[in-house]
Amino acid sequence: MAVGAFPIAKLLYLGVRQLSKPVANRLKAGALRSEFFKTYVCLPPGQIYHWVEMKTKMRIMGFRGATIKPLNEEAAAELGAELLGEAIIFIIGGGCMILEYSRQAANSKRKEEELSHTIGSLQTQIGELALNTETLDARLREAVLKRSINQRNI
Repeated sequence: MAVGAFPIAKLLYLGVRQLSKPVANRLKAGALRSEFFKTYVCLPPGQIYHWVEMKTKMRIMGFRGATIKPLNEEAAAELGAELLGEAIIFIIGGGCMILEYSRQAANSKRKEEELSHTIGSLQTQIGELALNTETLDARLREAVLKRSINQRNI
């Protein structure tokens, strides 16, 4: 079995993604308990999301000028907390994807550098062999020339 056939990094990323859901649920529960967090972090996105969703539905159904009533605070805070939880899961998943991509890119770059080094080494060896071949060819021609001269002198 080759080393790295089952990368530990992939297993760790999978574990992080599995742990992100309970972390997001805890953050959502904490956000709903904290008055500051509920008022300034959960409530505005919940109201905006509700407004955009209802406006889109109204336009699809053909009601152009209908006014949209805001959600009550509890429902908006719940919706905002749900959006926060989904955003956390999305961010963690995206982070895992970015880390995996960078890891794969680094592996690819390392393999490319190794291949480039191997090709350079082979080209150097071919150059040395060509030089040796030329040297031996020159010696052979010199030996043949001396032999032919010696045979004429005899």
